[in-house]
Amino acid sequence: MPEQYLSHVIGASEPPLLDMTIGDALEEAAVKWPEELAVISAPQNIRWRYAELEDRANRLAASFLALGMTTGDRIGIWAPNCVEWTLTQFAAAKLGLILVTINPAYRTSELAYTLNKVGIKALVAAERFRTSNYVEMMESLAPEIVNSEPGRLASSAFPTLKCLIKIGGEKRTGWAPFESLQQCDDPALLAQVKTIGSQLKPDDAINIQFTSGTTGHPKGATLSHRNILNNGYFVGGRLGLGRGDRLCLPVPLYHCFGMVMGNLGCITHGAAMVYPSAIFDPLAALQTIETERCTGLFGVPTMFIAMLGHPDFAKYDLTSLRTGCMAGSPCPIEVMKRVIDEMNIKDITIAYGMTETSPVSFQSMRDDTTERRVSTIGAVHPHLEVKIIDENGQTAPVGTPGEICTRGYSVMLGYWDDPERTAEAIDGGGWMHTGDIGVIGADGYANVVGRLKDMVIRGGENLYPREVEEFLHSHPQIADVQVVGVPDEKYGEELCAWIQLKSGASLREDDVRDYCEGRITRHKVPRYIRFVQEFPTTVTGKVQKFEIRNAMIRELNLKESKTA
Repeated sequence: MPEQYLSHVIGASEPPLLDMTIGDALEEAAVKWPEELAVISAPQNIRWRYAELEDRANRLAASFLALGMTTGDRIGIWAPNCVEWTLTQFAAAKLGLILVTINPAYRTSELAYTLNKVGIKALVAAERFRTSNYVEMMESLAPEIVNSEPGRLASSAFPTLKCLIKIGGEKRTGWAPFESLQQCDDPALLAQVKTIGSQLKPDDAINIQFTSGTTGHPKGATLSHRNILNNGYFVGGRLGLGRGDRLCLPVPLYHCFGMVMGNLGCITHGAAMVYPSAIFDPLAALQTIETERCTGLFGVPTMFIAMLGHPDFAKYDLTSLRTGCMAGSPCPIEVMKRVIDEMNIKDITIAYGMTETSPVSFQSMRDDTTERRVSTIGAVHPHLEVKIIDENGQTAPVGTPGEICTRGYSVMLGYWDDPERTAEAIDGGGWMHTGDIGVIGADGYANVVGRLKDMVIRGGENLYPREVEEFLHSHPQIADVQVVGVPDEKYGEELCAWIQLKSGASLREDDVRDYCEGRITRHKVPRYIRFVQEFPTTVTGKVQKFEIRNAMIRELNLKESKTA
């Protein structure tokens, strides 16, 4: 079949890829736009210009050196959105420290797994946030902290962990205060930061993002400077970001949406990163857009729905908005139309990708028709190629559904310390197998129509039933459990667990939720719980999860939402 009739698209070769590190890019931004605003944190009342951000990043990097950190060491960041998060991101990049982004909602078991899986040497953490006291949680896992000095922790549970750094709060034994680390002015250390930065390479690993795994524990997608710096650059290019733009980022920094598409998209185009709140708050986002005259806005569909649905929505002046991006889960068509018409985001784009591809592979264009923007995921990004393959691994004809595979600069280096699962994801030709089912039309625009595996997308968060199943299996009274996603008007999907109890056991739904409390992230706790005697299975005994899903749709009278 001729190539033009196959589902295989290749992105533009211009503009060229950025051949530099993240530290280089920040330094270049500080030279180009020293007086332009770089970071605005509304709740912290902080406004830093590019020259100041560069200076603070160098000083923090010098302090990391003083604490014994060296290139290639892993440094974890466990905090909600704040300027300290961003400063840690750039200071780590200056030294080639591999930033491990930790979900602020993680509880003790998830944190412990993360620390040891990638061998974290230093952990930067907020003191507390909402119901989570990060310091107490960490000290419960490693009681040796209270008798240690920063940089010299010796923990039997976490042999690689040496240094703990606390953002805010009172002074605490065993923790280095973040504020004082920003003030390092040792000329020798600052010179060493520059020397180390000049020796780093764009293909070096610089970030580990954990993605929930279908086989249980999360996998650490390892990304390079080249991966994420360029992806942020090209996302910003499609948005039309430029000097003086202000991009409102209510999305989490621990995820690629915030730290790559947001932060790195801004520094490569001279725009300001604007954080309206520590975690998403629709009112704070609306207030910040008006107060700061933001020109761009990011969010998953549920965030836009919450802003549009806020009782005070009409009171806020959003006329400064021009561009933005909606990604993370399928966008309801009517929501997209309201964002364009009522929020004034005429150049809103849709983006598609996955953490393992840094993340974006497809994104709509600003001049695409409204119909095209609400009905597709856009066109392939520059310097990438994407194909659709059938069940035999062959490239499918145009318009035929199959698995989406991506190749190019954005494909991750691999899963940290997991060559087997890396080989399952990236084939010998360098193609990343996404697990998503898509269609590419004759015009090169694509659509996602399903998923090969049973991943659930709840409010933009990727959840894998197997991980939740394995956790619930640890309950002493549960014999077996099957978790599926069911439709939900607000979040797109919610988790549902069907549970078989051990003989003689007795549990209520609230007992299961209480067991989850404090042990797994709240959005992983199933909303619907049913106790059953058996699961629907095939003749060979394989559980038919689609039958569980269908049964719950009938029982709860749920409706599939129409999406773009």
